[in-house]
Amino acid sequence: MDELAEKKCIICGEPKTEGIHIAAEFICDACESEMVHTDVREEKYNFFIHRMKQIWVEKNV
Repeated sequence: MDELAEKKCIICGEPKTEGIHIAAEFICDACESEMVHTDVREEKYNFFIHRMKQIWVEKNV
């Protein structure tokens, strides 16, 4: 796979080139950074949890 190819981030849905892969899914650098700096008491935390669940839900269908 071309490392510079754009991939769709499972968190923001935007095509990006830089990020990480978890299983076969992609999370862009911006979303990864925001996730690791989000406190568990923030509303956005639940959004991230919901989006991350998609990694396993889509694989087990």
